[in-house]
Amino acid sequence: MSILGFYGGVGSVTGANFLLDTGSVAIMVDCGLVQGDKFVRDVNYQPFPYDPASIDVLLVTHAHADHIGRIPKLVSDGFAGVIYSTPPTRDLVQVMFADSLKIMRYEAELDGREVLYEQKDVSNALALWKTAPYHEKIELPDGVQAVFSDAGHILGSAIVSLTRDGRSIVFTGDIGNVPQPLMNPPEIPTDYEYMIIESVYGDRLHEGVEDRTKLLQAEILDIKEKEGTLIIPAFSLERTQAMLFEINNLIESNAVAEIPVYLDSPLAIEVTDLYRRNTDYLKHSVQEQIKNGDDIFDFPGFKMTKSVEESRSIQKQKGAKIIIAGSGMSHGGRILSHERHYLSDPDTTLLLVGYQAVGSFGRLLADGAGRVRIEGEMVDVKAKIVKISGYSGHADRDQLVNFVAKGSEKVKKVFVTMGEERSSLFLVQRLRDYLGVDAIAPDINAEVEISF
Repeated sequence: MSILGFYGGVGSVTGANFLLDTGSVAIMVDCGLVQGDKFVRDVNYQPFPYDPASIDVLLVTHAHADHIGRIPKLVSDGFAGVIYSTPPTRDLVQVMFADSLKIMRYEAELDGREVLYEQKDVSNALALWKTAPYHEKIELPDGVQAVFSDAGHILGSAIVSLTRDGRSIVFTGDIGNVPQPLMNPPEIPTDYEYMIIESVYGDRLHEGVEDRTKLLQAEILDIKEKEGTLIIPAFSLERTQAMLFEINNLIESNAVAEIPVYLDSPLAIEVTDLYRRNTDYLKHSVQEQIKNGDDIFDFPGFKMTKSVEESRSIQKQKGAKIIIAGSGMSHGGRILSHERHYLSDPDTTLLLVGYQAVGSFGRLLADGAGRVRIEGEMVDVKAKIVKISGYSGHADRDQLVNFVAKGSEKVKKVFVTMGEERSSLFLVQRLRDYLGVDAIAPDINAEVEISF
């Protein structure tokens, strides 16, 4: 028997942190930040509810902060085992850690406290890292084998399958929405006894692909007609690249006329470069488009603004334009400056294309706040707020049920995690009612005995 611990990512979308202890080997999957109104919430400073030095292996599903953000703290607190991920995830992690540290230092200075970790902890974490491509078996202690398969969520994202003595447990990480502009469909696992599954959109459906592209096209055409500004707060990792790809195709197909498009995020610019260097992890149709000579992240009117001076100059540019900037939930980064400048303008549209966590500034805007404080200034929200959930990188309700349905023949229990409580409980009930699966939403710090 083994113990499965749920130390984060339950009752909340963020903070993924799961631990499988066989008695002979302790295997952790993800160690992410708990996020909301701040990039680093106070709860992240609390001691881990386990001894980090006792963990042998850390398996990382993908490079979003809510899955990797506390790894340097884990190392600082005593973890000295091996870390595994896919190669693109390792490349992205290095970039994401550097950016996270900047944000943490900024927040720590504002709050008058120490940062969660320092550069030396980042360096020590990266020194423990090893990589494995999809489908390659990783031999772990105590006869456990690990395999990464394509989660279809972001570049290099993985579903983790662990097997031992004919038994299997699956950690889905974040499951990709189908289809996505850039990523393959997730590879659905089969022949497992236990699954830990995400539920970000466990109670909702997305618009279809055709709808989402038409909605994006309509908002661009509307902005051109009004000579206004379309602001897109986008996560620097994946959502930004997906939006650039979509705008590239709309402009190059003449579905919309050329319009100035600014990518105003140094992090997103770095990440986009990593996408260019890892095209073999993109879906086949996108690879073919690239091979046929299309730079999918460049098109007429497109400009990347790296410096602060370039960023400030955007607001001086008259006429219709699109600004893509981080962060995706508007809890920091250059997007705040643009929102402070433009939200009071009725000719502005704020387009939300990603999940907005409870307590985040983006969630306030999504829920219709009429007046907000940005960087110490009160701003009346007169801009149009538009949400397109079809660009989400997460599978929706029906996709999640289908994900379990195709591989649940042997399943003993499904643990529904990484979602707001309402979303998780909705998916639990749907899995029970539609599939007859024994599904539960565990409590934080729950420890469950399983046959593994």
